[in-house]
Amino acid sequence: MGFSMVYRALMCILVFLMFHSSLAQNSQQDYLDPHNAARREVGVGPLVWDNTLADYARNYAGQRRGDCVLQHSGGPYGENIYGGPGAGFGRFNAKDAVASWVDEKQYYDHNSNTCAAGETCGHYTQVVWRNSVRLGCARIVCANDRGLFITCNYDPPGNYIDQSPY
Repeated sequence: MGFSMVYRALMCILVFLMFHSSLAQNSQQDYLDPHNAARREVGVGPLVWDNTLADYARNYAGQRRGDCVLQHSGGPYGENIYGGPGAGFGRFNAKDAVASWVDEKQYYDHNSNTCAAGETCGHYTQVVWRNSVRLGCARIVCANDRGLFITCNYDPPGNYIDQSPY
């Protein structure tokens, strides 16, 4: 086999491994585990995967494929979104999205049920919302590799004004 054939074979294997690795980092468990770890930390019961919510998330993510705009669906479920347009977003995965939402915990004061001035806490509070028990998520790479869109939906929804998440 010539150098060119060996090179092509190695490139095919590399592309396959990258694609397979990407899929492996976006499984149901890759969404559930970090959600449930954050919930355990505050004494809230675990979420379970729900295929209806996952279908809803996949459908909505598909609608964002063309523009990759981080816009909420306005649907009947609680919802967190992650990603956006730009080079490099395609490499982020489920764990990155959930980690970014959970990272908001540092700004949330449970005693006063408030968020630090100028910060965002709503993604975190949805992750740990005590009444939410079902989760479904989806991830798409936007058209022409222009970015990434990840959405997770929660049922029942959370983030009600003047209610503590836990």
